[in-house]
Amino acid sequence: VQLQASGGGLVQAGGSLRLSCAASGNIFSLNIMGWYRQAPGKQRELVATHTSRGLTNYADSVKDRFTIARDNDKDTLYLQVKNLKPEDTAVYYCNLRIPLRGSWYDYWGQGTQVTVSS
Repeated sequence: VQLQASGGGLVQAGGSLRLSCAASGNIFSLNIMGWYRQAPGKQRELVATHTSRGLTNYADSVKDRFTIARDNDKDTLYLQVKNLKPEDTAVYYCNLRIPLRGSWYDYWGQGTQVTVSS
């Protein structure tokens, strides 16, 4: 499995971006795809997840500003981010979680940098 993230960049506060994550390989029909982010000096944190059955979950800090979506035909995950704030600056990572031997196994993409200037 490979995950290729793209769409990051430098934007001013209040701006918008659309992140994409293309998955390739055997990703299984039952899975959870998500976005995580890691700011300098901080731990990686959950941004949003989207299950293969359509359930979504968001971190409180991004609710009402970020929207996660997926195209199962294209095996692609999206994150529409709007009203960006300087504190959203981080490397955004795409994650794929699949069931394996009674537990879950994680795959990670390479990350895409989002920088928000004030």
